[in-house]
Amino acid sequence: MLSKFRIFKNKTVLITGFNGFKGSWLTIWLNHLGAKVHGVSLENNNKKNHFNLVKNKINIKEHYLDIRDSKTLSKKINYIKPDFVFHLAAQAIVSESFKNPINNWETNVVGFLNMLETLSKQKKKCIAVFITSDKCYKNYEKKTGYKEDDILGGDDPYSASKASAEILFHSYFKNFLEKKNNRLKIATARAGNVVGGGDWSKNRLIPDCMKSWLSNRRVYIRNPDSTRPWQHVLEALNGYMTLAYHLKYNKKINGQSFNFSSDKIKNIKVIDFIGKIKKNWDEIKWKLKNNNNFHESSLLQLNSSKAKKLLNWDAKLDIDETVKFITDWYIGYKNNKTKIYNISLNQIKDFENRIK
Repeated sequence: MLSKFRIFKNKTVLITGFNGFKGSWLTIWLNHLGAKVHGVSLENNNKKNHFNLVKNKINIKEHYLDIRDSKTLSKKINYIKPDFVFHLAAQAIVSESFKNPINNWETNVVGFLNMLETLSKQKKKCIAVFITSDKCYKNYEKKTGYKEDDILGGDDPYSASKASAEILFHSYFKNFLEKKNNRLKIATARAGNVVGGGDWSKNRLIPDCMKSWLSNRRVYIRNPDSTRPWQHVLEALNGYMTLAYHLKYNKKINGQSFNFSSDKIKNIKVIDFIGKIKKNWDEIKWKLKNNNNFHESSLLQLNSSKAKKLLNWDAKLDIDETVKFITDWYIGYKNNKTKIYNISLNQIKDFENRIK
């Protein structure tokens, strides 16, 4: 076990959104580290869902509720009494934010506030990492990457809700936590375009591709020349857990925000990323189609120098290693779904060996 992650062993850890893409990987990892994991989320009955595929192999106490329901949320967290919290629950899809903007804003802002309010009233000491998004920044197509003190904002409802959550966080911390609560240590984390096995989200490049390729269908690629700050899900989760570790021992970072984005994978075009996948999975096919019904920025890049300086965090996987992790997972899913837990855990162990 990594020495810094020993802090989670035998500790009560709450993960909101535990059965989502990133949440399911974090659940497996923290269970592997010996944490007493509790999960809060809405139910997901999709048989392909990553958590549903592995839940019989891990120890977790599942709690199904809506984070918009402040009374039920507060009652549940008072029961759990977490030592650590990773708040990932959110409406996470840009296209869905256009279809149902009320749900988007209520979940990403009101639900966010409910978590802050509930945790701030806990009598037990707690460390919390609230996950937002790289899309919280006002996007000027900045090539050098956005830093934590750059302007927040967003034109689409999803991006705007994440910017709002960040503004809310810093206002709440300044007025209700900074000098009034020494029990709760808290920070926000902003990750780049996270990819990896087990992502079945709608209108996202890798999930859309994998769903088509697993059915032996050609996929249509939109905006092939757009670039993304690609990074494997384990890179981001390593950032979140590292941030929690430093919150425990460094009071100076309390109330701050941190970017986590790979400097090993920069300015890789969508079409080039797909080409890398084909080298690992030869039978896949695609066709270019530049037709969007909603706006997406063509350039999104974060600057993670603050995380490197204050947290000693940096990315470990290059583009080829990232692609191999992804394709190995989905090919493994195609060949034998019952072994998904072993595949996921082995990738976590492989990644741990790289960050020792």
